[in-house]
Amino acid sequence: MSETKLLEHKENKMGTQKIWKLIVTMSLPMVVSMIIQALYNVVDSLFVASISPEQLEFNAVNLSFAAQNFIIAVATGTGVGINALLSKSLGEKNHERAQKIANNGVFLALCSYIVFLVLGLTLTEPYMRIMTDNEQVIEYGKQYLFICYVGSFGVFGQIVMERLMISTGKTHLSMITQAVGAIINIIFDPIFIFGFNMGVSGAALATVLGQVIGFIVGIILHVKFNREVKLSVRGFRPDGKMIGKIYAIGIPSIVMASIGSVMNVIFNNILYSFAHPIGQYAQNAFGAYFKLQSFVLMPIFGLNNGLVPLIAFNYGAQKRKRMVTAMLIGGAAATVYMFIGLAVFEIFPEQLVRLFIENSQAVDIAVYTMRIAALSFVFAGVCIVMGSIFQALGKSIFSMFVSIARQLVVLVPAAYLLAKTGNVNLVWWSFPIAEVMSLIMSVIFFGVIYKRIISKIPE
Repeated sequence: MSETKLLEHKENKMGTQKIWKLIVTMSLPMVVSMIIQALYNVVDSLFVASISPEQLEFNAVNLSFAAQNFIIAVATGTGVGINALLSKSLGEKNHERAQKIANNGVFLALCSYIVFLVLGLTLTEPYMRIMTDNEQVIEYGKQYLFICYVGSFGVFGQIVMERLMISTGKTHLSMITQAVGAIINIIFDPIFIFGFNMGVSGAALATVLGQVIGFIVGIILHVKFNREVKLSVRGFRPDGKMIGKIYAIGIPSIVMASIGSVMNVIFNNILYSFAHPIGQYAQNAFGAYFKLQSFVLMPIFGLNNGLVPLIAFNYGAQKRKRMVTAMLIGGAAATVYMFIGLAVFEIFPEQLVRLFIENSQAVDIAVYTMRIAALSFVFAGVCIVMGSIFQALGKSIFSMFVSIARQLVVLVPAAYLLAKTGNVNLVWWSFPIAEVMSLIMSVIFFGVIYKRIISKIPE
């Protein structure tokens, strides 16, 4: 009997094991990976923040975040499309289609890198000039982004390898690639920044080096252990129809994450409109909050990465009860975790912001930022889990609508209007306001999906 037929007779664990156990075993490695990823970003900022007392380098890296995040947005969004289609095909026991999805996914990662290479060679300075008129900050930002964009083949490769492993339930292997990359970054950050006196360029180089090594490790682990999905360049031809299906799911995720970058740019410009130095202090407070909130949100995204293939697989296998159970357990876990994150931000805000910021006036602004913006955590966990449900069922468009409405239709206009009061502390209330709206829209869309899709699946 051929290897393909053997695979067809062997039931994937996502269709047989207890749901709570699957969520733990599949999501926990991803949660750890996401915490490592958050540490990745925070350590970069911690080292950069200590380069000089003026913290211009820290300001430059913060302002570079949106452009750097655009790389991640395209890579992870494409990965979501690969992930959902692969898991559904495996649930349907269509292994030939799964191989085709994987090969086209790798091709898309290569094409994406070429685009970002061109962007890195041409648009880093214009981007920085949108954010600030401080020439030194512009120069630091150019250095940082140039290296991140030119070396972005590492992150595209690493993420596509991770998604291939996640699609078959091997999330522990994905965790290894993340951990290796983060450890390399943490080790080489101080060596490049201080030992070689490279400053922000050293931080970018350490980041890229970690991603490239994570990519290499991902290739090794996939080839050795991920036997359900094989990659082959022999006879490969891009499949336009398959690419279209990947992007039908992936583009909404790309748009969602990219909207975050757009929001970040506009929000920083709103903050910079306040009189100097309040504008710069507020930008640094915003940057510190975003770095720290990643420790709360990234684990929920890890839970999301574990839920998507689990729900998608059982959707393909037409197992309604298992799907609903996964949704309920995921939502409950996310809510509990977000309340813990809220408590930490409310009790220890000053201790957290002083990791990055020294100026007492800037610290005061950042503390208030933490306490108000973190109120959005109450609603965010459930919204993220609902987003994973939309993605798994091929309705990523709903997630995109929620993200657009939250960040561009509500958050940015609310921040702009609150900034008109002249009180920078009021601007932060735009975060919980936007998240309430996000929850309302997510509940409405889930009701539509339940009626049209979930309720029609046999018990």
